[in-house]
Amino acid sequence: MASLETHELLIDVPGRAAGRCLDLQMKPGERWGVLGPNGAGKTTLLHTLAGLRPARAGEVWLDQRALARWRRRELARWLGVVFQEHHDDFPATVMETAMIGRHPYLSPWQRESGEDLAIAREALRRFDLDHLASRLVSTLSGGERQRVSLATVLTQAPRWWLVDEPTNHLDLHHQVAIMSLLEEQASAGCGVVMCLHDLNLAARWCSHLLLLYPDGEACWGPVEEMLELTALERLYDQPLTRVEVEGAPVFVPRR
Repeated sequence: MASLETHELLIDVPGRAAGRCLDLQMKPGERWGVLGPNGAGKTTLLHTLAGLRPARAGEVWLDQRALARWRRRELARWLGVVFQEHHDDFPATVMETAMIGRHPYLSPWQRESGEDLAIAREALRRFDLDHLASRLVSTLSGGERQRVSLATVLTQAPRWWLVDEPTNHLDLHHQVAIMSLLEEQASAGCGVVMCLHDLNLAARWCSHLLLLYPDGEACWGPVEEMLELTALERLYDQPLTRVEVEGAPVFVPRR
């Protein structure tokens, strides 16, 4: 079972001297939502899980092997990352950007095959981007660009999705489509870790939650156990009202 684990992990948040070490065991099929206010370390944690940022202490393990022992090309077949911000330094079309997801499977100087192209086309179709395949990504709206990033990871076909704000810039229709796709990926045996600001999306779509507090405190567990009103109000320093809509919890901020 290709679990993603942290052992005594302390993420390196600038200006924060201490924090709770994270001992997480995240399994394929689970959808983990990482919640917390700005500056609590959500993006830092995601980058640390991806091996893109060193931890202050502890280790990340993937499939019972320390992340530091993985070769980068091999790791890219297992971990797919969607960043919060996109920096398009070179001109590229939507299709060319999606095809980057096939690079971990190609040897140096090997050209993409017809099968690779078909995988990318299907990913663009899933994100309602097929009609934009020839457009430069620099001409896209924020929501369109976010969907291209997600389509690129779908083209990559990793076993773990690490997603920073998956619904960033997206309208309601595409928010539901993205969260449904992540649920589908988990049902197919992938693992999903996503940083979220929308508490109600987390309540609706996540199986587990990790709450990161600004002082470095953290708690985690199944979503049903973590949606405790007092803990969430302390997390966001905001009074909340919990209501039930069609049997599901919805949280509304109080003035």
